[in-house]
Amino acid sequence: MKPLQKKLSLYTIPQETKAKGIYPYFTPISSEQDTEVLVNGKKVLMFGSNSYLGLTNHPKIKEAAKEAIDKYGSGCAGSPFLNGTLDIHIRLQDELAEFLGKDSVMLFSAGFQANSGTIPCLMGRNDFVIYDERDHASIMEGKQITFATTYKYRHNSAEDLERVLQRCPVDACKLVVTDGVFSMEGDVAPIPRLVELCNRYQATLMVDEAHGIGVFGREGRGTCDHFNLLPDVEVVMGTFSKSLASVGGFVAADKETINWMKHNVRPYIFTASISPASTASVLAALHIMRSEPERREALWDNTRYAMESFRTLGFEIGNTETPIIPLFVRDNEKTFILTHMLFDAGVFVTPVIAPAVPSEDTLIRFALMATHTHRQIDAAVEKIYGCFKKLEIL
Repeated sequence: MKPLQKKLSLYTIPQETKAKGIYPYFTPISSEQDTEVLVNGKKVLMFGSNSYLGLTNHPKIKEAAKEAIDKYGSGCAGSPFLNGTLDIHIRLQDELAEFLGKDSVMLFSAGFQANSGTIPCLMGRNDFVIYDERDHASIMEGKQITFATTYKYRHNSAEDLERVLQRCPVDACKLVVTDGVFSMEGDVAPIPRLVELCNRYQATLMVDEAHGIGVFGREGRGTCDHFNLLPDVEVVMGTFSKSLASVGGFVAADKETINWMKHNVRPYIFTASISPASTASVLAALHIMRSEPERREALWDNTRYAMESFRTLGFEIGNTETPIIPLFVRDNEKTFILTHMLFDAGVFVTPVIAPAVPSEDTLIRFALMATHTHRQIDAAVEKIYGCFKKLEIL
């Protein structure tokens, strides 16, 4: 066995977890993503999805995807830089730019690429990237491959961010990057304080709105808009795989920034374009999101209802302010066991362990959709409570 294969063969955690019967990943779903899904012929309540507005099976979105395939085919066979730009891509870019009040937008085939490609493209030697210690893995990836100096600040601590900013030269290019909504624990970045500090220390602010778009702000414009500060945030990143019911991502910024990025972001230049069907799906979802505010209202009604239920029963749910409700377990193996028990009981939730969260903060991630009913929430909460009690977590 060669050295690389020998090293990799020592990684046996998945096999050990499977042997215990509690391996929770790669569960094959054989139905559309809805409040109930079908797994191995069994219906289970879905509380592990990022489809916050419940649009992934909307008939208008499915029809738009079918029409795009009929017109453009299944793919672009090239990157946006060369032969892979379609007029439907331009239309989506323009509509997103108008929606967010930014000069320009560029599209990515994956949300992960939007962060991991943008950060090293914008920041080079003698520059500084400053990030929240609990930022998404795609931000961590981007800061790891940049030639810039990188500093982290304590989670959601404006005071610690200021301490870091004071370490940087006044004239240097500085990029502060944060999630708007932190996807595992559901808390929200202190955008007003971040804007204030970035203005004071001449730093550029980039906010990842992957879990904010569709949930916060006017017509779902995100957390920056929620605080009435969208014009003050220079770079806004978002994804299409949550509220917008498809796959891909985008970055919105001023025209000079996007002009530079379009000609220098390698994952953009050397990756095939987002598919026609996905692009059409996003456009349709964007129109529905803007024209049906009742979906967002239903999502927040479900969020308040579920939070109250969990708090009344004594669950530890941290500082969440969003439809993402963390149910803290604080034990890796119990987190896996709980996920397995709940699936057997008919509830699909996702386990969150290190490195997504610190090892002492493992949790069950309970995520709500606008289309959940109170009856479904009640059924899930009751089963979760029973499993937590059985494992003596509550």
